[in-house]
Amino acid sequence: MKFKGQTMKKTAGIVLDAEGVSSRLLRQTGLTGLNRQMLVNGVEAEVDNVKDVEPDAVEVFLGREYAPGFYAWLIPKKNGKAKVGLGARNGNPRTLLQKLMTKHPAASRKLRNARILQVSFHPITLGGPVKQAFSQGFLAVGDAASQVKPTTGGGVVLGLTCANIAAEVASEALATDDVSAGFLRTYKTRCDEAVGFDAGTMLRMRKSLDLIPDRKLDDIVAMCSRLGLDKTLKRVEDIDFQGRTLLHVLRSPRMLTALGYFFLVYLSANL
Repeated sequence: MKFKGQTMKKTAGIVLDAEGVSSRLLRQTGLTGLNRQMLVNGVEAEVDNVKDVEPDAVEVFLGREYAPGFYAWLIPKKNGKAKVGLGARNGNPRTLLQKLMTKHPAASRKLRNARILQVSFHPITLGGPVKQAFSQGFLAVGDAASQVKPTTGGGVVLGLTCANIAAEVASEALATDDVSAGFLRTYKTRCDEAVGFDAGTMLRMRKSLDLIPDRKLDDIVAMCSRLGLDKTLKRVEDIDFQGRTLLHVLRSPRMLTALGYFFLVYLSANL
């Protein structure tokens, strides 16, 4: 800390690392950082002069030609504005965004004449929570610990759930004057109980999706549409904990049929 040219040093009982995907502090403790092979480069722009968008619907665009390894999105706002973005495992995200807006058969009809007002870039971690986010006097939370949904890249619910656990464990450690790695292991135990099953399920889903060609994904989407799977999913109240959500909707014959078809497509694409 610096005040009027002076430097002050403070010693903390516990360091909470919430620095994002760089995970520098986590790696400096000797822990293994997030899986860099499961990072996608994200870009999102706010645009105006958008045409023919549904005001209450978020549109998602799949395809390796425009968003390799992830997907693109269009989120409507008021007065002809919208947010458009994508994530890409490889390629230049800015170039891919321009390509999406001008050449995608569906998106370009709405975005070809749009004007970019501002743009931001951000990496997204899809590798699931790191194996160990604690050590002596140290806890990592959020993107630093890869507490992000591998399927959609959303990190608010998983990150805040684990951050709340981190706060509880840190408070207990300081109250008992025990910030050892042995005591802080409680953080991992509680996070695994809270989000471990869902994060593991979503990671398996992400790895499966990465191996399915675009034309096969088209077949899966078409099958889900024919089954009317959207009607089943509309009754789902919690979509953030997708492992538990999957178990819930498995009661539906439509979902069982869709999953069976997905499994057959996955096998046929990887044999």
